Amino acid sequence: MSKTAIDYSLPLKWMKYSLWLSLVLTLVKVVAWQLTHSSAILSDAVESVVNIIAGSFGLYSIWLSSKPSDAEHPYGHGKIEFISSAIEGLMVFIAGITIIWQGVIHLINPQQIENLGLGIVFILVSTVCHFLVGTFLINKGKSFHSPTLEANGRHLRSDGISSVALIVGLILIQISGKIWIDNAVAIIFGLYILYEGFGILRKSMSGIMDETDNEIIQSMVDILQTNRQPAWIDIHNFRVIKYGSVLHVDCHMTLPWYYNNETCHEQIEQVDKVVNLQLERKVELFIHVDPCLPLSCNICNMSNCEVRKYPQRESITWSLDRIVANSKHH
Repeated sequence: MSKTAIDYSLPLKWMKYSLWLSLVLTLVKVVAWQLTHSSAILSDAVESVVNIIAGSFGLYSIWLSSKPSDAEHPYGHGKIEFISSAIEGLMVFIAGITIIWQGVIHLINPQQIENLGLGIVFILVSTVCHFLVGTFLINKGKSFHSPTLEANGRHLRSDGISSVALIVGLILIQISGKIWIDNAVAIIFGLYILYEGFGILRKSMSGIMDETDNEIIQSMVDILQTNRQPAWIDIHNFRVIKYGSVLHVDCHMTLPWYYNNETCHEQIEQVDKVVNLQLERKVELFIHVDPCLPLSCNICNMSNCEVRKYPQRESITWSLDRIVANSKHH
């Protein structure tokens, strides 16, 4: 089992900065709405309120994930990050429905818009900030394998991208004087938020339900194949479970039947070391050792085996399909 420590101080710091930024930009959008009475700007402000609520829970989830495993939580507390990002996705989805509803109401009963030029400046500033910080958080979330940080970054960046359409709509209103454009932009803005919310929710649920991540497994297969030792005859029933940034792997490994417990342990330690060093994230491996069988001789790469029953017929390259199958080599 890997004893690699995870430093949560930076994700916590970036999440705090994100939360403070969301608070400031929400106030900016509220002021812009008060100045203009624009439905589209109000929709943008409502979505930013969701940023604050989701960011607060996200900060708590990262803090909880940093706690070590204990008797009640033997696999750690990392699952809370998937729950946090799922809540954020759900809140984004609800915000999208609310924005669409308000847009339809104001489309039927339009309101007079004022001070559009000043409103555009306010929204432009918030748009640039949201996009830059959102992109930064997405990259850091991927780097630290934090679902919460990445979900919050996607939320902020989607807010920034959708605000571009908002600015275009406000400019069109100022040029044409057609107020209905404001509400139409709000509805389009709401539809885009629905799409983003569904995407965040879908990715979070896959983590909660332990959906197979073929990309991660393929990375491990490549590492094992590249560093494969002759005694590693076969690996199968390979499964990965995510707990926030930590990966838990369990699998079966076929070793020579005459290896004693100490030698088997040494081989497993080599696998653990190789995977943790080259994957560059914390991985806990639980490996069940199977003794080789006479039929194993057909694919065994050990050239100095003194008990070989049959000559080697082929050398099998490990692949994703082969390694995840719940069956021994044939």
